[in-house]
Formats: sequence, C-alpha cells, structure tokens
Amino acid sequence: MYVCARIPAEVISLKVWPYFRFHMSVRMVEEMLAARGTEVRHETVRRRTEKFGREFANRIRQRPPRSGDWWHLEGVVITIARKKRWLWGAVDQGGFVLDILL
Repeated sequence: MYVCARIPAEVISLKVWPYFRFHMSVRMVEEMLAARGTEVRHETVRRRTEKFGREFANRIRQRPPRSGDWWHLEGVVITIARKKRWLWGAVDQGGFVLDILL
C-alpha cells in the first residue's frame, strides 16, 4: 500500500487512521499516541497524512461487502465481573460479522 516508505505500513496506518476515521486533529492524534506510549510529533502525523492520506481515506470509506445468501448464529458464554453472559454473533457464509449482541 505504501510505496517507497521506510516505515512499516502498520506504523503509518496507526498514525493516519484516527485522523481520517474520527476526524481528529494532528495534535489530538499526537496526544492519543503519546497516551498509548508511542512518541510521535504532530508534524510527522501531518506529513504522513499528506503523503498517504488520500489512498488510506478511500480504503476506509469503502462500503462493507454485501452479506451472503445464508448466515448462522454463534453463541458463547463469557464471564464478565464474575457473571456469566451470552455473546451472540450473526456471521454470513463469507465470515463477515453481521451483528453482535451481549
């Protein structure tokens, strides 16, 4: 995806994704990454969004794939705060998650 980049694509995506997905400012992205232990300057985020942003924004705005002809319901028991709960998930034939209910 990122041609001629010295930095791994996962790291670039981590910097660019919140900017386009949640319409955050570059300084907010800098603060969010700092809270997670990643030091990056806002100028670096700005340069990455200019260089790779349009392609990245087009990819995250794509429509999800259409659900298949058939789907099934999966259920599992999980424990939250020492209480047992059922987690249900509807999955289509291609593995696309349609809905999750706790």
